[in-house]
Amino acid sequence: MAAKRDYYEVLGVSKDASAAEVKKAYRKKALEFHPDRNPGDAAAEESFKEAAEAFEVVSDDQKRQLYDQFGHEGPKQAGFSGFRGSDEVFSHFGDLFADLFGGGFGGRRSDSGRGADLRMRLEVSFADAINGSEREITVPRKQVCDTCTGTGCAEGSRPKSCGYCQGRGQVVHRQGFFTVQTTCPKCRGEGQTITDPCRTCSGTGVQQVESELTIKIPAGVDHGQTLRVQGAGQGGTRGAPSGSLYVQILVAEDERFVREEFDVHTPVEITMLQASLGCVIDVPDLFDEEVEYEFDPGTQPGEVFVRKGKGIPVLGGRGRGDQHLHVKVKIPTDLDSPAIESLRALAEARGEPVADPRGFFEKVLGRKRS
Repeated sequence: MAAKRDYYEVLGVSKDASAAEVKKAYRKKALEFHPDRNPGDAAAEESFKEAAEAFEVVSDDQKRQLYDQFGHEGPKQAGFSGFRGSDEVFSHFGDLFADLFGGGFGGRRSDSGRGADLRMRLEVSFADAINGSEREITVPRKQVCDTCTGTGCAEGSRPKSCGYCQGRGQVVHRQGFFTVQTTCPKCRGEGQTITDPCRTCSGTGVQQVESELTIKIPAGVDHGQTLRVQGAGQGGTRGAPSGSLYVQILVAEDERFVREEFDVHTPVEITMLQASLGCVIDVPDLFDEEVEYEFDPGTQPGEVFVRKGKGIPVLGGRGRGDQHLHVKVKIPTDLDSPAIESLRALAEARGEPVADPRGFFEKVLGRKRS
């Protein structure tokens, strides 16, 4: 299989091209390689799909950022892996082609029946987002009718060509010197009518169901990122493709870790004596619950120790970030007399002034007696 070309090269734009420049470049490529302009040309169709794939990624801020950082593997983590055919390109972009091409090039009336996209939110734990996981979800949606397999017709019957528009889906009205083309009011642009509708779906070709889906959450996904499940949206009518399901990931907080891109920051509390003498203690770890870590003698409050490569997996499987351990030194407040005397002796030996052990009134009375 030939390696994929750079998306910016496919569209003929620079890496800092604006959204308007990207759309203009795609329009040019789509016009050049459109299947209706190149009937039977397999190479042109491949170029048409290639340009659509490049446009889908470069015109989307999230996918573009992933692509710029991780190459072709990046957009896959957002749920996009390309288009299988020209029909899928038309159905995916929907009204965009009407905007780009004015509804021409063969009409593609079946695209009007493409199922609507669905959106939902999915809450996951911090651990599931870091490690990656699979979740079973239930999605209320419309799918192709089991009885009529999407035709909308009762068993044994077939759609008939619309007599009002002669199957074209469009009607032409003349108003003086002007000719206006509009969607057929009888068949609503389908070009055909159903005289004996399916009883299960009432002729719509779709029925309401609750679909059980398995969502794969990639390791390293961040809060607010969206996964696209192609074909899991509302079912299309009259054989048109289904829409997509967009799942926004909401990652629960974990008091042990604060995320910053692919790095994590972890507060670690040690005692004054541990900071002074050094210590080996257990610290939170993303994958092993806790691991031993050695702090040097003389560790200072606020000092940061870095565990290289122990952070969050980078999307696409290219390494991991770092873990930053932020030291907090706990000063004891419940020392007994022997402990206090030991610390006082140490301070005196080092020549470090400390508070007078006598109380305020004792010091005042002592000065009066003298």
